[in-house]
Amino acid sequence: MTTLGLSDLQFALAAIGLLIVISVAILNFKYARARRKVNEHVEFSDDRIRREPGFTESDAERAEPSFGAASIASSAPEKFTIDPRIDCVITLRFDEAIAGSEILEELNDWTDSQVQANARWICEGLNADQDAAESWEELKPESSYAELQLAIQLASRRGAIGVLELSDFCSRAQALAETLGSQIDMPSVNTMLESAKELDVMAADSDIQLSINVLFDEPCPWGNFDALMRQRGFKLARNGRQYEFYSNGTLIFNSADLDPNSPVSQLTLLLEVPLVSQEQRAFERMLSEGVEISQAAHGRLVDDNGINLSETAVVSIHQHLDVLYANLEKSGIAAGSSAASRLFS
Repeated sequence: MTTLGLSDLQFALAAIGLLIVISVAILNFKYARARRKVNEHVEFSDDRIRREPGFTESDAERAEPSFGAASIASSAPEKFTIDPRIDCVITLRFDEAIAGSEILEELNDWTDSQVQANARWICEGLNADQDAAESWEELKPESSYAELQLAIQLASRRGAIGVLELSDFCSRAQALAETLGSQIDMPSVNTMLESAKELDVMAADSDIQLSINVLFDEPCPWGNFDALMRQRGFKLARNGRQYEFYSNGTLIFNSADLDPNSPVSQLTLLLEVPLVSQEQRAFERMLSEGVEISQAAHGRLVDDNGINLSETAVVSIHQHLDVLYANLEKSGIAAGSSAASRLFS
């Protein structure tokens, strides 16, 4: 019996050891496969510094997003329309139309994935119902679709999309195509990364913020200052520290943070150039407001170095703006367009 008991123990230990070896081998295989998939793609990093000048240029660091980066998506993601100018687009084609409910069921787990957390992805379907116009739309459970378009934004103010994010997105698209039994049309990862890099370079060169400073001769009490700003058509922002100037419901420019508990000694007006269309003449209007406020509150317009703003400087800014607007138009992403709003956010 002693001999038999020892043999049983040895057998049990051997079986447990074999299971552990098999488990480790499976994990290693999965890890190696994942690493090979990533290594197949070209990884690049872009540590450029974005230029965001006021009247003189100031620098702000730009960081490429990664899986470890902070989320830029809210719990209720905004709705966007696919735009090939700033999105990588993958198309899935079905032999027979598929119900939207079936597709949405497969996409449910994407919402909590790293793809959704770190980059904006969009899915649109080509409605195949007889009574519907043949057009791309947000997926509806009750509709049927002949094709899908999956897209992910290639760049934003955080930089170009990372290789891991793009690889994960492409892998999920391929898995979805296999699950739904569809054909897939997908650009190469290298092509998408190059497009992202080019888009990011263009965005970095065009991401300009202009500022106008009003320096008051004497600090203006907050109550008087608030009344003046509201008289000029400004609205106090929700944070209670900034003033915003709107035109037909569109934000044109705003002020830098102010302390409502202290008199105001300087007001800085800020314009995000790519976010406002050229037709709004935002700089001219911001300059005009600066002049009116300075006259009403006994101040003067100065540059970022505290030197009185000259007519020569204003002319130079106008020339610079004309070039910037022309470059944005040439790139196909006009200032103030929906594509610009996404790219420069």
